[in-house]
Amino acid sequence: MKITIKSTNIKLNPTIREFIESKISPLEKFIKIFNNKGYRSPSNKFKTNLEAFVEIEKGTHHKKGPFFRAECQLRLPGKVIKSEASSSNLRVAINEVKDELQEELKRQKGRFIAKAKRKSRTLKRNLKISPSARFHKRERNLEEGI
Repeated sequence: MKITIKSTNIKLNPTIREFIESKISPLEKFIKIFNNKGYRSPSNKFKTNLEAFVEIEKGTHHKKGPFFRAECQLRLPGKVIKSEASSSNLRVAINEVKDELQEELKRQKGRFIAKAKRKSRTLKRNLKISPSARFHKRERNLEEGI
């Protein structure tokens, strides 16, 4: 997954970058089911076009002091999932964003699986053998075994 980070009024140091990547990159395991538009490389690994755009910002409330805002957009094949949170601590805001995205991905995954099951049920229903079909039993020879 490709993670792009944009910061406003904050210096993006390596510790913040590592923290954001450690929180956002594990979400890729929920996204594997949506990867029907990915393609396989010659080494037979899936290559995906998944992108995460993370924006962090430091602002001030009127008479309340500084606050931090974190926003993340996950661009999946055919979908965009967005989450936003603000808090007095940057790490708390990033954790809230991660939790919201994780819940939404689980919900989308459940919908995707339910849709696939519905399709397979209708296919099974349509492929039922008609009661008028007849199957004749074939007698066995001794050479075939028991």
